Amino acid sequence: MQRTLIRLFRWFPLGVLYGCMALVIPFYMLLGTGFRPAYSFFRKRMGFSVLKSFAHVYLNEFEFGKVVMDRFAAFSGKKFRMNAPRMDLFDALCKGEQGFIQLSSHVGNYEMIGYSLVSPKRLNALVFSGETATVMENRATLFGQTNVRMVPVSEDLSHIFTLNNALADGEIVSMPGDRVFGSRKTVECLFFGEKAKFPAGPFTMAVQREAPVLTVFAMKEGRREYKIYLDVLPTSDAESKQDRIQALADAYAARLESIVHAYPDQWYNFYDFWK
Repeated sequence: MQRTLIRLFRWFPLGVLYGCMALVIPFYMLLGTGFRPAYSFFRKRMGFSVLKSFAHVYLNEFEFGKVVMDRFAAFSGKKFRMNAPRMDLFDALCKGEQGFIQLSSHVGNYEMIGYSLVSPKRLNALVFSGETATVMENRATLFGQTNVRMVPVSEDLSHIFTLNNALADGEIVSMPGDRVFGSRKTVECLFFGEKAKFPAGPFTMAVQREAPVLTVFAMKEGRREYKIYLDVLPTSDAESKQDRIQALADAYAARLESIVHAYPDQWYNFYDFWK
């Protein structure tokens, strides 16, 4: 099925396939499990009316579908424009000998950056299991062209040692900062007016290694265009390591909230983030 989809993208324009997908979104809204938490987010956190919240759930599902389709379009050879106004921040960190952490989130289409932009330093991207062989094979092909190495999450936690070694070698470590994934180590941050749990791992690693943290969000702005938002998170001079971890996590949560406010339909969170 997925190989057929890749072949379709070689022959059909993106707009045609987007249009076909738009027709089936209502069925996903009715039958999927993501409707209730998405509706709650737009209604309670964004403060939208009932009808506007319902409409944004549809748009949210539609944008998510486009992100998935764009990935397969990239597999088929289609190119996307990546507009990065503050690319100088990334370039400056790459010129230094020190490794750094690149924090993403489940907003926009972060994976597209790895398919489109070549990194001067090797980028070690933490990836989670569950993808099909077709996706993993195509990922490996495109990442191999842009100096990205996939580091799968392992049950024995060996991926942590791999990422730490990469930082020690002056490389880039890339991981999401907004999903706990069952981890017992979390840090609570104020997010949309209420405390929410974020994974402590990325922030702990940054503090222990004294590594700079760059936030990267790739937001879809056109059919074949993305805008990349880059920011270096401020560091804290607090004496306590835990306080420095908290300050870094708070800065990330604030940055993520500002992006979600700007692009609410491109935050792909289909569960209650505040539980």
